[in-house]
Formats: sequence, C-alpha cells, structure tokens
Amino acid sequence: MTEAFYIAALIALGATVMVITRLNVVHALLYLVVSLLAVAVVFYTLGAAFAAALEVIVYAGAIMVLFVFVVMMLNMGPGHVNQERRWLSPAVWSGPMMLAAVLLGDMVYLLAGGNIHAERAVAAEGVGVALYGPYLLAVELASMLLLGALVGAYHVGRDDGAGEE
Repeated sequence: MTEAFYIAALIALGATVMVITRLNVVHALLYLVVSLLAVAVVFYTLGAAFAAALEVIVYAGAIMVLFVFVVMMLNMGPGHVNQERRWLSPAVWSGPMMLAAVLLGDMVYLLAGGNIHAERAVAAEGVGVALYGPYLLAVELASMLLLGALVGAYHVGRDDGAGEE
C-alpha cells in the first residue's frame, strides 16, 4: 500500500512537471490527464475512494473536455490541421502511455491485494463537509480561476477581423 502511494505520487509529480515544461498545449493536456489520474490513485491509497472517483469523473473527465474545447477554439483555421496531425503522432503518446501503464499496474496491485483498511476510509459526507466547510473559500477561488482562464483564452483566441482590409 505504501509503495503504491509513493509510485502514484512520483508519477503525479513527474507528469505535473511535464505539463509545466511542455510548449505544445496538446502534449501538456496529455500529461495533465496522467497527473489527474495519479492524484486519484493517491486519494484511493489514502482511503478516500469517493474523492478518487470524483477526481476521475470531474477533473480527468469533465474539466479535460473543457480544456480540449478551449484548445479547439484557439486552433481554428485550415493551416492548423497538419500541425494537429503532427501533435497526435505515436511519439507524442509514448510518455503519457508509459506513465499510465505504471499507474494501471499500481491500481491492479491495489485492487488485487485488497489492502484498503476500513478504519482509514473517508465517507462521502466527510469529503463534502471538508470541501464546503473549512475549504469553501479555496474551492470557490479555484472555480473562479478556471472561469477567468476560460474567458481569457476565448478573448486571446478570437478573431476580431482586425488587420483585415
């Protein structure tokens, strides 16, 4: 159990560093998905299975779809089709695939061993009380930050027609 925690934590740390250092947005998004999945494994090893499921459903699912829409919105035009084909080559997927394979092995090890202790499990009510109790301000600030980033990305990427004659 402790080994699985440290493996998932190292993958989350490594994938997050890759998100920050990638110049290509699509590459960064691939590593961000791996990072979010690794954080879900960390939650699971700490006994918060509900928080892990929320991490996968809300962040790795819904928020990543939002980010993909923003990338699609910013990369408009026929000249970007060949660039997107190069971005989605198998070489791009090799890093996130290797990290995801290690995470999959980590989860299989955890689920096969059944090492989750019931006394360490966190109920869904405890997650809700924590999120909307002492951490309410942090949750609201994070949601406002995401909304501001989306509006900013829209304004940066929109075509006003300026410069056209």
